[in-house]
Amino acid sequence: MNINIVSKGLKVTDAMRSYSEKKLARIEKYFSDTVDITVTFAMQHKNSHIVEVLAHSRGLYLKGVEAANDPYAALDLVVDKIERQVVRYKNRIGQRKHTEQSSSLRMSVYEAASVEEEKAEIIVSKDIDVKPMTVEEAAMQMDLMNKDFFVFRNEDGLLNVVYKRDDGNIGLFT
Repeated sequence: MNINIVSKGLKVTDAMRSYSEKKLARIEKYFSDTVDITVTFAMQHKNSHIVEVLAHSRGLYLKGVEAANDPYAALDLVVDKIERQVVRYKNRIGQRKHTEQSSSLRMSVYEAASVEEEKAEIIVSKDIDVKPMTVEEAAMQMDLMNKDFFVFRNEDGLLNVVYKRDDGNIGLFT
């Protein structure tokens, strides 16, 4: 398990670091491969701490964000949330074995003051391993990441997009 701890607006003490490692060890038992985890501690207001946990293992991305008056309490809440996500989806995701080769997809997020602006600036760029999956698996992955859409390769190797519709249903672009 690789843990990266980031702080925004507060100092992460050795006690917070060791407590994080201890709590996140609960998640490791659900994965057969190495899990990369990023924990972000942030201050929202004087008495509000936000903890965000991003976990990645073999194409599975989990995200949880919680806020509390104490960073330890926020960490407890977010680890519980991540563990519930893993338990909820691990069996369904693990049932299908991917025999196809994975490929890489570069995703970039652009920032522009307006649509008419000619020069957009890249603010985030990520390389993500893309493995073929079914529409149901892509919808679960979108839900795990708390996103409104998810780009994936179907079993034929073609790029598809699942997205949340305004009526609460899930749509598919092929």
